[in-house]
Amino acid sequence: MKIWASILCLIFLASCMDNDNYVPKRKGYFRIDFPERHYIKYSSACPFNFDYPDYAQVMKDDDPQAEPCWLNIVFPRYKAKIYLSYKVINNDLKELLDECRMFAIKHEVKASAINENSVINSKEHIYGLIYDIQGNAASNIQFYLTDSTKNFVRGALYFYAPPNKDSLEPVLQFIKKDVYNIVQSFRWAQDTVTRFKLRGGIPPIVNNPR
Repeated sequence: MKIWASILCLIFLASCMDNDNYVPKRKGYFRIDFPERHYIKYSSACPFNFDYPDYAQVMKDDDPQAEPCWLNIVFPRYKAKIYLSYKVINNDLKELLDECRMFAIKHEVKASAINENSVINSKEHIYGLIYDIQGNAASNIQFYLTDSTKNFVRGALYFYAPPNKDSLEPVLQFIKKDVYNIVQSFRWAQDTVTRFKLRGGIPPIVNNPR
């Protein structure tokens, strides 16, 4: 009996020593399964078109101060939204460019880095810049596109969740590819621009049917 009692004591002491060496596990996050990518062309009465994924929705911006051809590309499943705002250039291209830079730089406080990627498509008269914002910023990717003479579009991706790089990173990387695809597939509708100029304005937007 004394031998068995000694063995039990040794086992008990060994288990206590293991507890002293316990290392807590890192906080984990639920695995997210992403759908396959299938793109739809968005076109309307606005002077541009682009391809967007079928798991997103393109809606007119319903803010009272929104201008015609301001759009929201909504990702309901991921609580994310790309804000697109369109402007007709009226001898104010420099001001529009400075404004885009200001909107990107304001995230510098929370960002670990801001990478700038140029967009040049001379054939389609599309020039711009993508701001790839690293870290726990409220907006991790912003961009602008212009033909440098008539049209200007600004885009910004936001999540409706607290900025947390660790938890948002998989979704961010997934949607970031869609943002780049929007930029790469973006085209100006030059004939539509001419008609707007002749009529003296931009007509109300017509949403693409789902």
